[in-house]
Amino acid sequence: MSPRVVLLEGDITTQPVDVVVNAANSAMRGGGGVDGAIHRAGGPAILADCVRLFPDGLAVGAAGATSAGNLPARWVVHVVGPNWNAGQRDRGLLAACYRNALGVGDDLGAATIAFPAISAGIFGWPLEDAARTALQAVRDTPTRVVEARFVLFTSAVFGAFSQALGAASGSEQATGSDTGE
Repeated sequence: MSPRVVLLEGDITTQPVDVVVNAANSAMRGGGGVDGAIHRAGGPAILADCVRLFPDGLAVGAAGATSAGNLPARWVVHVVGPNWNAGQRDRGLLAACYRNALGVGDDLGAATIAFPAISAGIFGWPLEDAARTALQAVRDTPTRVVEARFVLFTSAVFGAFSQALGAASGSEQATGSDTGE
């Protein structure tokens, strides 16, 4: 069954969900963008788990779980998205990030999962295509996850995902803002 899709403009590190998905780099040692934000907000326990559980990092498209440290989530599922700017332009690898994150979520017994826009930031994946690919992958992946929340940091990213979700026929959707008010 497909999860209910919710779009929010806000900060993924504040989401009280079972799983927060981290758009990591292959080294799994923290970085910029959402990866840096998750490591800063979650504290040193996340990095310690990454070093212990993934000494050689992760391959592009792969997913793996750690504790969530100080985040309000139960777990962090790290995925390594393809880097468009480095020539990694296989849409199947981008879709695999979402599918594999849902699979790890299922293994953990998660009901709720929060995704960032994987590869659409510093990795340079074209925003509209990243949104379509993400939503299609989540819609087409059988899972026991009940809610897939896309937490999008800027209004431009939120707009692209809103447009892609609206264009998809038969999608269940909810949109909003997570401004803390």
